[in-house]
Amino acid sequence: MSASSVLSRKPTARPARSYGSGARILSIGIASTGLLTFAYFSIASHVLGADPAKRIDLLWSVMFVIISVIYRPIEQLLSRTIAERRARGGEPHTMRVPMVIQASFALIFLIVALALQGELVHHVFEGDQALYDVLLIGTLAYAASYFARGWLAGHQRFGLFGGLVLMESSSRICFALAVAVGLTSGATAVALGIAAAPLVSLIVVPLAFLRTRSPADAGASGAGPAAGAGAPVAPITVDEADAALAGPGTEGVQETAAHDQLSLRRGGGFAVWVSSIMLSEQTLLNAAVLTVDATSSNRALAGIVFNVLLIARAPLQLFQAIQTSLLPHLTGLEATAGHDAFARAIRVTILAIAVFASAVALGLLLVGPFVLRHLLFGQSYSYGRVGLALIGVGMGLHLASGALNQAALARDRARAAACCWLAAAVAFVAWMLIPAVSDQLLRAEIGYALATGLLAAGLTALYRQGSRTPAAPTLG
Repeated sequence: MSASSVLSRKPTARPARSYGSGARILSIGIASTGLLTFAYFSIASHVLGADPAKRIDLLWSVMFVIISVIYRPIEQLLSRTIAERRARGGEPHTMRVPMVIQASFALIFLIVALALQGELVHHVFEGDQALYDVLLIGTLAYAASYFARGWLAGHQRFGLFGGLVLMESSSRICFALAVAVGLTSGATAVALGIAAAPLVSLIVVPLAFLRTRSPADAGASGAGPAAGAGAPVAPITVDEADAALAGPGTEGVQETAAHDQLSLRRGGGFAVWVSSIMLSEQTLLNAAVLTVDATSSNRALAGIVFNVLLIARAPLQLFQAIQTSLLPHLTGLEATAGHDAFARAIRVTILAIAVFASAVALGLLLVGPFVLRHLLFGQSYSYGRVGLALIGVGMGLHLASGALNQAALARDRARAAACCWLAAAVAFVAWMLIPAVSDQLLRAEIGYALATGLLAAGLTALYRQGSRTPAAPTLG
């Protein structure tokens, strides 16, 4: 048997959960999680008072940025690599490489956090040692949680993925409720929910292994039934690979073997570049607040900027469900179904984002100032209609960039995508530091729209270049 016949074996039919179904399931889970998380902080503010509640908010904000930057890359790595191998019908690799990378990130965090203990306790948490301990324990616990999320996403266990994040938020709010009903008291009791939640959520993981592993289940991938020819190819046996290596046309098998030898380097590189993407995204959402807080004489203005950017944060939080199911879906299409199916999935996603963002921008233009001032935040601040509409436009560009970013990751273009994100983040920070617009809120609104526009343009150009590296970073 020749190498070409081995590598071009026809797909084996199997059922698969569609991308749309997975996205709907995750949307329900993550939307419920968002509501429970909002309720957690609302209850905390009522039972603790302004200052302790502010420290809880700060603890969560710091932890969220950290776990997004150091753990979501492994979630993405696991998701796309597992989906790619299952789409091609290959045997699963061990989890050694992603475990090593995840443990390395966690160890780096631990070293830095211990070195900065005094600074964090006294200057960030205002002398509250317990909040530092929660930050330390909770961040380390999320290493396991995000690893499980990546595994579940890659295997398309979207129901369990949604259950994991829902269990996390449900267990967290129980600690705030315990204080509210008088079972315990104090900020430490409320904060403990942040540390316990990722550990409690892991009880759903054993459910993923209760189902008997069948050949059909082993081959399930993100391509979905809509992909048509997107079923995976049948696995290549050792004998067939050896026979292919002995005959003509051996380049493909040899490249695969060489690629597996580089799995740790490639997997680590993928994780580092995705970390850069996560850091850049946090910069787009937080840099304006920090620069305004550092340079404005109006101490309340940074809070106003934060409130305005919540318009972008809320849809981005919900869009994580789409991103989570989109990456393994696109990876499966790239591996099996070809360019047309891949492009169709991106086109449908971008169109839906465009419709949603247009409606939001129009609503902000018409009633945005009234809603923000009288219904949501209550401050006596005059929000500008045009500026709020620009935030809506920027939010749409940000969401579209998220979809295009998943396309780049599915095609193993993490480094090129990271360059686009870094360029947009640097441009946004530079814009905020240059007083080209005297009104700092309007400067932030214009800057966010321009930066996300730059990002979307760069990722669009990258998407149009197509796939240059068909092989995925493998798990070794």
